[in-house]
Amino acid sequence: MVVKSVGAFSFAKIMGTLYVIIGLVFGLLFSLVAVAGFGTSGSGMGAMFGIGAVILLPIVYGCIGFVATLIGAWLYNLAAGIVGGVELETD
Repeated sequence: MVVKSVGAFSFAKIMGTLYVIIGLVFGLLFSLVAVAGFGTSGSGMGAMFGIGAVILLPIVYGCIGFVATLIGAWLYNLAAGIVGGVELETD
């Protein structure tokens, strides 16, 4: 079986969703580090950075993942049209 083309938009939607999940995990980790690092000052900056990381990182990761995958799928389709697709072996 040879994959000659991929649905760029559908692939980008899936990858964008996965990158949102990855961004959420990194945001949670970053918020833990921010709260631990800024917790001693008592200014509440750690909590603000933590909340910002949990909200902002998934959005940024999701958008970048969507756009990068959309471009990558388009480039794959272009290259597969010129040199052929990826060969897959299934049982």
